Amino acid sequence: MKKLSILLMCGLMALTSQAQRKFQLASPNGKLESTITVGEKLTYNISCNGKLILADSPLSMTLADGTVWGDKARLSGSSRQEVDRMIHSPFYRSEQMKESYKGLTLRFAKGWSVEFRAYNDGIAYRFASTRKAPYQISNEEVDYRFPADDMAFVPYVVPRSEDTFYSAFENTYTHARLSNLDKEKLMFLPLVVEAGDGVKLCITESDLENFPGLYLSAAKGNNSLTGVHAAYPKEKKQGGHNNLQMVVQSRENYIAKVESARTFPWRMAIVTTEDKDLASSNLSYLLSSPSRLDDLSWIKPGKVAWEWWNDWNLHGVDFKTGVNNDTYKAYIDFAAENKLEYVILDEGWAVNLKADLMQVVDEIDLKELVDYAAARNVGIILWAGYYAFDRDMENLCRHYSAMGIKGFKVDFMDRDDQEMVAFNHRAAQTCAKYKLLLDLHGMYKPCGMNRTYPNVLNFEGVHGLENMKWSTPEVDQVEYDVTVPFIRQVAGPMDYTQGAMRNASKGNYFPCNSEPMSQGTRCRQLALFVVFESPLGMLCDTPSNYNQEKECTDFIAGVPTTWDETRVLDACIGDYIITARRKGDTWYIGGLTDWTARDIEVDCSFLGDKEYNGTLFKDGVNAERIGKDYKKESLRLNKQTKLKLHLAPGGGFALKIQ
Repeated sequence: MKKLSILLMCGLMALTSQAQRKFQLASPNGKLESTITVGEKLTYNISCNGKLILADSPLSMTLADGTVWGDKARLSGSSRQEVDRMIHSPFYRSEQMKESYKGLTLRFAKGWSVEFRAYNDGIAYRFASTRKAPYQISNEEVDYRFPADDMAFVPYVVPRSEDTFYSAFENTYTHARLSNLDKEKLMFLPLVVEAGDGVKLCITESDLENFPGLYLSAAKGNNSLTGVHAAYPKEKKQGGHNNLQMVVQSRENYIAKVESARTFPWRMAIVTTEDKDLASSNLSYLLSSPSRLDDLSWIKPGKVAWEWWNDWNLHGVDFKTGVNNDTYKAYIDFAAENKLEYVILDEGWAVNLKADLMQVVDEIDLKELVDYAAARNVGIILWAGYYAFDRDMENLCRHYSAMGIKGFKVDFMDRDDQEMVAFNHRAAQTCAKYKLLLDLHGMYKPCGMNRTYPNVLNFEGVHGLENMKWSTPEVDQVEYDVTVPFIRQVAGPMDYTQGAMRNASKGNYFPCNSEPMSQGTRCRQLALFVVFESPLGMLCDTPSNYNQEKECTDFIAGVPTTWDETRVLDACIGDYIITARRKGDTWYIGGLTDWTARDIEVDCSFLGDKEYNGTLFKDGVNAERIGKDYKKESLRLNKQTKLKLHLAPGGGFALKIQ
């Protein structure tokens, strides 16, 4: 009897061993490791320097016919890859990027697979299918199970209607333990979990195409974050902002329709042990699909004189300002004088409530403005509401491209279900066909789309400066500014729209629609043009204010919007960041602090073996009380220089080195 029990036990152990397979995958430098287990569930985990930071977390995909990819999966084969190369990365934070990873692909019966990649700064995976017949996906299981009750920085969804997924993706961050996260609210990506010992995980996705965006929920508890997707729209109704949106009334019982073989979005956990490395991660870009455009010569990043934030305000002129040709000619003259590449015509140039971008208001002669701007080497970009653009996209792009318009700023998508994600890619492709730039405002995070379609220069999905037109003083934009480079900006460029010349020290800010202001100091606004990434950089304030602040305007106008090299020199999420960027032989360094006054040191050891001239903008001695107070200095620097600076509360500095 005893011998029979032993034999039965050995048999069960053998069956379990056969049913469960484990695969190890390590990053090129060996610091990150993942164990992938194929058994009753398909799971993976992540260790950093030998410490488990993500416990075994399941992944699966459920089809509408009940098939589940991931549960009790039958492994049919596996293969490994190693990649170490440089890739071209135009119109972004560096001219080229290093891509180095080790990969593992697991293939399963019935034509599906999962690919894992281990980079030095993250672990990512994605599903793929060779299935050619159309099908529907009812759910994707995405789980992040943490071994401890870690702290996290999360942005909650704030729905704009009864549809939970109708949102602007612009909320500020809540810093709380996983167990204390609001279980009634969804969180949009990216978000960051602090795993102890300086280790942070930034969770986001890349290569999102023709598939709904990923949200996370803390509803299950147990230190877990669980994936949620918007179901496919069933019924929609024109409405929303100025009748320019399609508001979902009901949804299907599936999240995506699939027509043929394809890969699905990457689920990624960026893992770093230093905050500056998190702010430097290129993983979202590296995991996206390569450019689909052969000719990039016509794509011109640059700066934009923008009229909406400052309410079309000008003073000292002899005409009534507003949406009219006289006002826009003044903006064009300002752009030309300061060598800004573009002027935008934001909402108001097309007849309101018609959702028809071929109907221009009587006060605007668009062809006259385009010709006036072209004669001064300035391009015109048009704002477009989502529905008005979508319903007549091909005709609009053809017509306005022929007129000489350089691009569109499309706004108020406010969804990321499969239908809306498909729209954004279709808009990028159509604009590229007619050599038009695209700024996707009212938008979710980039997901690497700026690599796939390099004519898409900017994305919103950020609590930008526009919010200071109406936000109460309780909204802490200064704290947000030193948090967002480690979270949202990790996903890609941000249409933040900085450059305010009215600057409020702590306690002096109040919302004002027609003469808005920023929180923090003047030098903070200058530094934002270096720290934040915007290949299409808006100058938010009025030309009248800029003309009265010539030193600051000259600096802002001269800062490039794309870079040959970027280095984050020092950083601490939620506290401060110092970023250096190079264009040609010129370096720009920008630094920000929170509301805590801070003494910092800028180590210039990255400079070459030369002497350099520096132009420094630093907080004035009274900047703590008067936000616009600053001092400009000329410096001599070399690679031995360790520049000591004092940052006022809510302050910053900006340094140009030649």
